[in-house]
Amino acid sequence: MSRSPSNSTIRNFSSSISNEESLVSPKPKQQQQHPWLIVGLGNPGKQYNGTRHNVGFEMVDAIAEAEGISMSSVNFKAHFGKGFIGNVPVMLAKPQTFMNASGQSVGSIVSYYKIPLKQVLVIFDDLDLPFSKMRLLPKGGHGGHNGMRSIIDHFKGSREFPRLRIGIGRPPGKMDSVNFVLRPFSKQERQEHFLLKRGNAVPVMAVRFWCIYKFYCSKSITIVVMTPKKKIVK
Repeated sequence: MSRSPSNSTIRNFSSSISNEESLVSPKPKQQQQHPWLIVGLGNPGKQYNGTRHNVGFEMVDAIAEAEGISMSSVNFKAHFGKGFIGNVPVMLAKPQTFMNASGQSVGSIVSYYKIPLKQVLVIFDDLDLPFSKMRLLPKGGHGGHNGMRSIIDHFKGSREFPRLRIGIGRPPGKMDSVNFVLRPFSKQERQEHFLLKRGNAVPVMAVRFWCIYKFYCSKSITIVVMTPKKKIVK
């Protein structure tokens, strides 16, 4: 049975956010005219369940479960749900177009609901971040990620939207990166990768922080989640 983060982990998370206060400027609370769109990227189909490339799907599922949002609808070529994070209306989406065409789904949702790009948060896997690291950024390029490339293309080249990058690490040895991202996490990796433990609150906390308090960062925020060390029994 997986464990929720310890109190010390939650405190460390909160402390890391506090240390970045100079990088963020809280906006005064105002009536929200548009919902947030939170998108997790991945590939549809059972054969891709549990793979590194589908971490975005897993994070959206965790958010949906924590906030009680049903993802049973299929709209805009995506598994789709509506609900609230705190008092903030949100939409959750997992595009079913396959990764390289994610922009077809995301672009349609944004266009239909007229969502400002600064309120579109995309969650995806990142080879350049090690395990147990997440990075929130207010904007940026695709970094070689084809799902993000497709979204930027459908946003007419705009990169002005936030993203949550989930570290999956680099492939071992000379393994091809495509093969690496499409491989499932091993049982040991899932035990060691704190972000993948079912019921883990840290990614959910990060998204809540971003949405509810409407923080707009001028620089990235890196969140390091420390895996509790195993006790040595003598």
